[in-house]
Amino acid sequence: MLNEKIETILVAQVEKEAYSSMLYLAMASWAEVNGLEGISKWLYAQSDEERMHMLKFVAYINERGGKAVIPALRQPPVDYGTVKDAFKEVLKHENFITQSINEIVYACAEVKDFTTQNFVQWFVNEQIEEERNVRNILDKLNLLGDGGMYLFDRDIMSMRAAAAAADAGGAGA
Repeated sequence: MLNEKIETILVAQVEKEAYSSMLYLAMASWAEVNGLEGISKWLYAQSDEERMHMLKFVAYINERGGKAVIPALRQPPVDYGTVKDAFKEVLKHENFITQSINEIVYACAEVKDFTTQNFVQWFVNEQIEEERNVRNILDKLNLLGDGGMYLFDRDIMSMRAAAAAADAGGAGA
């Protein structure tokens, strides 16, 4: 049975993960209508991944005797300026999610809910990966300066695949 404090903080995380999915979906749509097919595909995939994170929390809450509440969400922005601005926003949002995950770990330690703390550890590791991948994208965008967006847009999905392969290779380490 979930501690009431832990259930409350996990339900709040469901909302944050759902909003993450919607935010990246909005960004994907923005990129798509601006002719950035590769970036839109990357963001659509990111949106799907965030939805999967939300579903993991929903399933865990329900499996542990809690009640996952599916929240209403605020509308994400519809314009993101430049590609670099959009990815700066992605990094800012991932930093926010990391802080939220860390707060869950802390709350679990306070009430000695080691089962939930173990469950959340997957998300701790996931956030390390998420932030690293976005910082790498921002590094590439900084190298490009104002040019080369066509090549970046073309190659961003191969960057995602390379990051996933590197993470899979390091999983056993």
